Amino acid sequence: MVKDALQDAEGRMKGALTALEETLTGIRTGRASPALIEKLPIEYYGTPTPLQQLATISVPEPRQLLIKPFDATSLKNIERAILGSDLGLTPANDGKVIRLNLPPLTEERRRDLTKVVHHRLEEARVAIRNVRRGSHDDLREFEKEKLISEDELKRGEAELQKLTDKYVARVDEVGARKEAEIKEI
Repeated sequence: MVKDALQDAEGRMKGALTALEETLTGIRTGRASPALIEKLPIEYYGTPTPLQQLATISVPEPRQLLIKPFDATSLKNIERAILGSDLGLTPANDGKVIRLNLPPLTEERRRDLTKVVHHRLEEARVAIRNVRRGSHDDLREFEKEKLISEDELKRGEAELQKLTDKYVARVDEVGARKEAEIKEI
């Protein structure tokens, strides 16, 4: 009973960590990466669709992304979505492909990106703590219904706390890596 609750909690904490890593790939660093724009929602026939489903994204140069849509009619929508996003990039459309030139990051922009990273890290920590709280409530409920003993409850709580500490530390590691990546010139 306790083991199942802890396994469930660990799975949900892993999910929070994975979600954090995915959102951090979308935060721009000094070099071009397709992950920066591949999840960007594009209005395609009235449906928001991720860019990676509408076009091929390549990196012809270290500071440039090349977007080649499968359907030429979606070019304007892709361009509009990039301009409307918080990426701060200006697309160059030649009628067939879109080129995105990534300017070098200024010191001010690096600070702003670091703040965004810290905000995302805190969201991940809160998600992990919410998982802990939910699992803790489940354990207490099991004990209340006499499904587990008080000793099992205490051991389960201790294990749950260790699990939480482990995943919060992983979140901090991911954040430190991303911050170093942003500050890299």
